[in-house]
Amino acid sequence: MRVIIAAVMGYLLGAIPVGYLVGRLYGIDVREYGSGRTGGTNVWRALGLGPAIVTVLGDALKGIVGVCLARYVLGAGEYGAALAGGMAVIGHNWSLFLGLRGGAGGMTAAAALLALNPIAGLITVPLAALTLYISRFASVGTLTVALGSFLVLLIMLVVAPQWVSVAHPIFASIAAAAIVVALIPNIQRLIHGNERRITLW
Repeated sequence: MRVIIAAVMGYLLGAIPVGYLVGRLYGIDVREYGSGRTGGTNVWRALGLGPAIVTVLGDALKGIVGVCLARYVLGAGEYGAALAGGMAVIGHNWSLFLGLRGGAGGMTAAAALLALNPIAGLITVPLAALTLYISRFASVGTLTVALGSFLVLLIMLVVAPQWVSVAHPIFASIAAAAIVVALIPNIQRLIHGNERRITLW
């Protein structure tokens, strides 16, 4: 029962539409701009760097809080923490409060991974940041979080099982699937060479 509660809690936390709320503070609906998503990248394009930073921090907090509440408050163990983190990504991407719309889940997934398994997070997140920096595609950085977390956790299970729970790849599977599905339009644009780059400076 605690695991189920953790999953529901994770979804509801993830569903808090931080980017949408930030946009409303500035008098706009960010879903009417750019990609139509509520994540940090689209907020950056619609409102600039400051509001985007607030959005990114809020989206990250959803993943961290979900994992920590499940693990330390609910006592749902590693399976509950993994499900809470994965469901936070689903909630972010398909928010109950926005008619099942939202973002792509990269920041929420990265933060949840850091909370769930800091070693895997410290490998995956810098790799994703480097990929983003080199490619200038937000979607590529987000996909690196999705696929990288899954691969890193699987490798750790084989070579360093003392540093990872068998429950952790469950989080990675959920998060990766949610991110890939949300980014299907971006993947198609990447294939056709017309994905929009972001400016980092």
